[in-house]
Amino acid sequence: MDNYQEIWKALIAKLGQTFGVDADLTEALYLIGVQELGKGFKTFSKQEKMDLIHVGNCKALEPFGYYQQTGFDDDKWPTFEKVLTLPPLNLKDQEALIKKGVIQYFQKLKFI
Repeated sequence: MDNYQEIWKALIAKLGQTFGVDADLTEALYLIGVQELGKGFKTFSKQEKMDLIHVGNCKALEPFGYYQQTGFDDDKWPTFEKVLTLPPLNLKDQEALIKKGVIQYFQKLKFI
């Protein structure tokens, strides 16, 4: 996925247009979390929003083997287990890895 930056820009533009938001990586992770929660859009508390971003991050890193979904908790939120520890990455490389996972997620949904 050498041209991921071009795909990323197109994805962010489409997310922004579709959902009427100023899309960025955090927003993309949040939207993945909402999708995985499966309860649709509603008003979430600040803590729930942080939890949704965490779910999105786990889901984005899952294809690379860093996390595995283990099921759902009592409130029907997805739960994940850390399988591998991320190697030491600088911020730019860490962000690139997560963006590639986000791209793969939305490609599987046929969003892009």
